Amino acid sequence: MRWRTTCALLIVGTAAVGGAILVGLPVETARGRETGTTTAMKSELPAVPVVAGTVEVGAVPIYLRGIGNVQAYNTDIIRTQVQGQITQIAFKERQKVKAGDLLAQIDPRPYQAQLDQATANRARDRALLANAQSNLARDTRLLAQGWATPQTVDQDKANVGQYSGAVDADTAMIENAQVQLGYTRITSPIDGVVGFRQVDVGNIVHPTDANGIATVTQLQPISMVYTLPETELPQIQQAMAEGPVTVLAYSQDDKVQLDRGTIAVLDNQIVQSSGSARLKANFPNPSHRLWPGELVNVRVLVETVPNAMTVTATAVQQGPQGPYVYVIKQDGTVDQRSVAVGLTTSRRAVVTHGLNPGERIVVNGQSRLQTGSRVTLLQGEAAQQLANQNAQQTVIP
Repeated sequence: MRWRTTCALLIVGTAAVGGAILVGLPVETARGRETGTTTAMKSELPAVPVVAGTVEVGAVPIYLRGIGNVQAYNTDIIRTQVQGQITQIAFKERQKVKAGDLLAQIDPRPYQAQLDQATANRARDRALLANAQSNLARDTRLLAQGWATPQTVDQDKANVGQYSGAVDADTAMIENAQVQLGYTRITSPIDGVVGFRQVDVGNIVHPTDANGIATVTQLQPISMVYTLPETELPQIQQAMAEGPVTVLAYSQDDKVQLDRGTIAVLDNQIVQSSGSARLKANFPNPSHRLWPGELVNVRVLVETVPNAMTVTATAVQQGPQGPYVYVIKQDGTVDQRSVAVGLTTSRRAVVTHGLNPGERIVVNGQSRLQTGSRVTLLQGEAAQQLANQNAQQTVIP
């Protein structure tokens, strides 16, 4: 009986253990199914829309940036050199003029009368000179014959000298009168654009008038004065030693290139109050996009790095471990990859390590990405809209 009881207990215990094992199997199976479902849900997440770019290799220009003030190459305040009444205004405001073009006319009649008077005086004195020369010739012959005195001949010589000097003085008066008469025609001394008119027909003008008649500014070529930090002076000097240094002028929003010029002058001293170097650049300005007094952004090309590996600047993100980019793999997912970045311009970043030429990277839309995220590539207008949204989000108020 004891043996049967013991056997029964062993069988019941074994059954109990077996029951426990059988009960445990469905639990483990359920957990496995739950894990598989989570993985499947993760893989079925919608793809993140992004804008893609390519790792490129090429020359990268290095620019120094500053703010410049446009100045006219020449500025002339047109003033009269004689006094008189304005009888004609021959220009319109903001009119283009050439050197020698008529701008205004002063009443020439008083100056023409002075010229006529000087011309008449010279004619009179020439007649007197001719008479004195005739008397001298006659008295010289009579002196040789004993019919004239030496005093008479000396007086004739004095008269000839006197009237000869008078004729020379009359000639100088005629030349002066001609110059004064020429000043009644007020012309432009340079090629340029005329500013506001300061006088009207009928006004009396004087050489001492402060505002003059108008201002003519030369716009082709045109100059720009700008400053750069003195720490960048060695780069500027090295670039100037190698040849002409290119300077680009951009609009205040830094989006439109207005003109391309070259450095003309590096000032001979540093501005102590600001620790900056002053430079002047000249621009051809064929379209008059640069205007005197305008403030523009300046980019000075000091170096060009050849065969540099570059990406769009917005592709580079900053993380706890340093800069990184999202690389788009063949299966449509992304991989976060650390990179080493050299210099960065406004649009491109030079990558010295971490990428290979030709790889596709995410340029915009990184905020929702992580390693393994699936992406869909936007193009055209959709890509531009996403880029604009990212730009607005990164603006610091």
